[in-house]
Amino acid sequence: MPTGLVMRSTGSRYVVRAADGTLHTCVAKGNLRIKGWKSTNPVAVGDRVEFQPAAQHVGNELVGAITELHDRTNYIVRRSVNLSHHKHVLAANLDQALLLVTLARPRTSYGFIDRFLVTAEAYRVPSIVVFNKVDSYTEEELDLLAEYEDTYRSAGYRTVITSAVKGIGIEEVKALLAGKVTLVAGHSGVGKSTLINAIAPDLELPTFEVSEASEKGQHTTTYAEMFELNGIPGRGPVAPTFIIDTPGIKGFGLVDMRPEEIVDQFPEMFRLKNDCRFNDCRHMNEPGCAVKAAVEDGRIAESRYVSYCDMVNGVDDENPYRID
Repeated sequence: MPTGLVMRSTGSRYVVRAADGTLHTCVAKGNLRIKGWKSTNPVAVGDRVEFQPAAQHVGNELVGAITELHDRTNYIVRRSVNLSHHKHVLAANLDQALLLVTLARPRTSYGFIDRFLVTAEAYRVPSIVVFNKVDSYTEEELDLLAEYEDTYRSAGYRTVITSAVKGIGIEEVKALLAGKVTLVAGHSGVGKSTLINAIAPDLELPTFEVSEASEKGQHTTTYAEMFELNGIPGRGPVAPTFIIDTPGIKGFGLVDMRPEEIVDQFPEMFRLKNDCRFNDCRHMNEPGCAVKAAVEDGRIAESRYVSYCDMVNGVDDENPYRID
């Protein structure tokens, strides 16, 4: 039975890319579930699967059938919108994630960025913070951009400044993508599809302007989809370049993470936790806390510490958790 790569997931249908590059519309077998998972989508974009081409008729349509799901190397997951105890996998088997951030029209908060990065750390997905729409910023917003960039560089993350419209930073992003599988995520309206179009104009992904009244984006992408970027050379024939466009995310609810595990997902805090006076320090009000001392003297950004405290105390980023 052939092995394939899931390129698109719309809930009831999947597009699977075979090893020869051909695409097959498939459905998932009814018993295809990951044991112990409470997931709204048993199969996600980026999954490697066994499938049977043209296996059955669904109505008047002849479709293939996904029969087996391979183990995942990693994935990005968030809390489901309608089923709070379930998870929804955005994509699987990733080399990296690009989190697109805008500081206005729409504004991306520190809390949202930190929740995404914490989730990516927990599931072993390297992340890069991309500050988009830099051409549209006022002087005040450019000052804010410098603060954001310093915060995440200090925490150990690579940052990139782009304008998809003006072509700023596009070559740097292309170099980051080459030969890798990359997820692109962020709020609606931050320019995910516009950035992908700037990288690969032949894709012609639909885009809309941000509403002037609400300063929020319209949802042009309704499901996750992977694209092969033929114009960006990979690392030989076995490592082509893929990019995954995702629906806009409003909020990012954490799943399967105990409070005591959260600090380990902040790299700059994890490096200091063994310097605390007490082994079970929660980095809140305990004496001799190395993390709090680093916040007080500026080695750790206060915004990152506030995000940590909110996560430990169960403060939600936003509700509902996403809008597609």
